[in-house]
Amino acid sequence: MALSYGLFICLLLWGSMELCCPQPLWQGGARHPVPSKPPLVVECLEAQLVVSVSKDLFGTGKLIRPADLTLGPEACEPLVSADMDDTVRFEVGLHECGNSVQVIKDVLVYRTFLLHKPRPVGNLSIVRTNLAEVPIECHFPRSGNVSSQAILPTWVPFKTTVFSEEKLVFSLYLMEENWSAKKRFPTFQLGDIAHLQAEVHTGSHVPLRLFVDHCVATPTPDWNASPYHTIVDFNGCLVDGLSDASSAFKAPRPGPETLQFTVDVFHFANDSRNTVYITCHLKVTPADRVPDQLNKACSFSKSSNSWSPVEGTADICQCCNKGSCGIPGRSRRLVEQWHQSASRSRRHVTEAADVTVGPLIFLGKARDHGVEGSTSSFTSVMLGLGLAMVVTLTLAAIVLGVARRRQAASHPVMCPVYASQ
Repeated sequence: MALSYGLFICLLLWGSMELCCPQPLWQGGARHPVPSKPPLVVECLEAQLVVSVSKDLFGTGKLIRPADLTLGPEACEPLVSADMDDTVRFEVGLHECGNSVQVIKDVLVYRTFLLHKPRPVGNLSIVRTNLAEVPIECHFPRSGNVSSQAILPTWVPFKTTVFSEEKLVFSLYLMEENWSAKKRFPTFQLGDIAHLQAEVHTGSHVPLRLFVDHCVATPTPDWNASPYHTIVDFNGCLVDGLSDASSAFKAPRPGPETLQFTVDVFHFANDSRNTVYITCHLKVTPADRVPDQLNKACSFSKSSNSWSPVEGTADICQCCNKGSCGIPGRSRRLVEQWHQSASRSRRHVTEAADVTVGPLIFLGKARDHGVEGSTSSFTSVMLGLGLAMVVTLTLAAIVLGVARRRQAASHPVMCPVYASQ
């Protein structure tokens, strides 16, 4: 991210071109003039993503180099451009460059990011522009036929086919602290707690119970990226609560189709990016099925040094201590292979899905040391001023009391005496 501007651009494009100018999350340093045109323009076409980046990306007059720009987790390079061009252009397919796709209710969301990673020129060891990662999203309606060809009367409409196969819609949201609404701004500071809510929309389906089978946090939308941090593992064990965190599932549930949990906010050490994405594998079982070791929601309590389930008997959480709950050695990579084989064998039954929420944005990560230093200095100054004020007021009170006593001693009070006859 651009450290002096807090550059964050989220482009929500509903099947047609819309532009979104960067809005700074916080201001630091001197103000710079707002550029006359957007620094980033995105076109979401039917099968292609076109990104045009101004060489004056930060609006400071210092031009970036095209070689420092890449798109997506696979670091796709831009098109070749002349030195006199003031824009850098990317043209890639929606499924290229490692772009991720997610189904959110009636919308298909394609996610990627533009990365500006400046490198020293020649033999120099300095750079004059900031590292920046700009998330990009393209939103398309999921219902309806997206083909430009006419539908023949003998065909089965695409919309009908989708709704007959996609019976369940899985979602994962960031919520406000009181769980009353979705979080408006995904900004956090270390020490905060993220409130997450997983849901499944069952429609006319039989009653179902939702479980969070596995969750992993990464600095990009690609859940196979490194570094990563496992939050939920072993078919519903919230293992993040084993560390110095208070992460836990919330009990009781609001309903069988909803599961809420909290995660203590963190960031990746030795990583300059201040974004975190959380990807969870959600699954459902019939609501009347008793929870077991493969379908559970277990939290670790440090006070009792034990695991406890949201529902069901306590023994279903005992496997969390062993690190194996039904599938021996089920690592993060094996889960991916299981997802692929399961998707091939259950093409018409969507009883599980991988859902990503993010980015969670951390304010001031790159300035932690500076902020701590300035806060410490400010606190010291305020403490000194407070002590000086207390001492001054105390001395003033003592001097005033002494002066009043001397005045009373130098002017005795004469009481009148009356004689009775």
